[in-house]
Amino acid sequence: MPLSLFTRRQKSPVRDASPFPVPARHAVLGTPLQPPFPDGLETAVFGLGCFWGAERLFWQLDGVYSTAAGYAGGSTTHPTYREVCGGGTGHAEAVQVVFDPERVSYDELLRRFWEAHDPTQGQRQGNDVGSQYRSAIFWTSEAQRVRADASRAAYDRALKDAGRGAVTTEVAAAGPFFYAEDKHQQYLHKVPGGYCGLRGTGVSCALPPATETPALRPVAASDGEWRERLSRDEFRVLRKAGTERPFSGEYVKTSADGTYRCRACGNPLFDSGAKFDSRTGWPSFTETVTPDAVELRTDRKLGMARTEVRCGRCESHLGHVFDDGPRSAGGQRFCMNSVALDLEER
Repeated sequence: MPLSLFTRRQKSPVRDASPFPVPARHAVLGTPLQPPFPDGLETAVFGLGCFWGAERLFWQLDGVYSTAAGYAGGSTTHPTYREVCGGGTGHAEAVQVVFDPERVSYDELLRRFWEAHDPTQGQRQGNDVGSQYRSAIFWTSEAQRVRADASRAAYDRALKDAGRGAVTTEVAAAGPFFYAEDKHQQYLHKVPGGYCGLRGTGVSCALPPATETPALRPVAASDGEWRERLSRDEFRVLRKAGTERPFSGEYVKTSADGTYRCRACGNPLFDSGAKFDSRTGWPSFTETVTPDAVELRTDRKLGMARTEVRCGRCESHLGHVFDDGPRSAGGQRFCMNSVALDLEER
């Protein structure tokens, strides 16, 4: 869900630095809370409701070097807890996890993340209500993005198989991480028995092996490179915003289970669970796998205002989105060209 749909707007002070001191050391691990960190370590950022319990979930893992409570995913610089709780900064309460990938994998962090909370609740986590408590993964590398997307699709399927709702977790590039106040750092170590809002769904998360996650193809730098990679029809649709004839595409009637990817670059776009028969002659979907999987633009080429859908990674043309989809699924119809898609079957 795009941030703008659920974030209230309010003015917050513009700051160039934190308005409060950040502790130098982790109260449990004794390691630095802020960079620089030793070579070979990686950083991950997660939002899963109140950051008190979320931080403890990760500092207990062998291979985690340091953790910190803070704010991520918003637009306000160096916010305070009070400002974030006001709902207008755009930030989620988040945990920064610094880990040694030789001792604990990013996949293991993802598994702990999914199983520790309920990622189907949108703007809340249990009794904690507000956009600051939303479920979110903020990736710090392309490799993390690929695994985060794969894990989201896998856990969404597992929850649906268990009769639960759809995943609402935001998956986005990590912007600046702003440290929370001293009292919030390692809170449940300082206040044993303090509030912990973590409640999982009871559904296990089985991630697909990394070897099963197709590598994203490089984004071509010129039309000439795209012409070499794509067929004539693919180039016409993907790079020149063409449209295939209705009922001519290979995915119009396909019901196979899997993930639909951009044929130009491999970016994951749609899950088969979101596909429906719109009877329009083009494959149609009710939602994308993540909000940033696509980019929406205004298209006025036919003398009317339509919303064009482009790949969020390589900006290739995919189709259009209309507001005549199933109301029970949000009302949107992502009308795609088959030639712009590749189906990775499960």
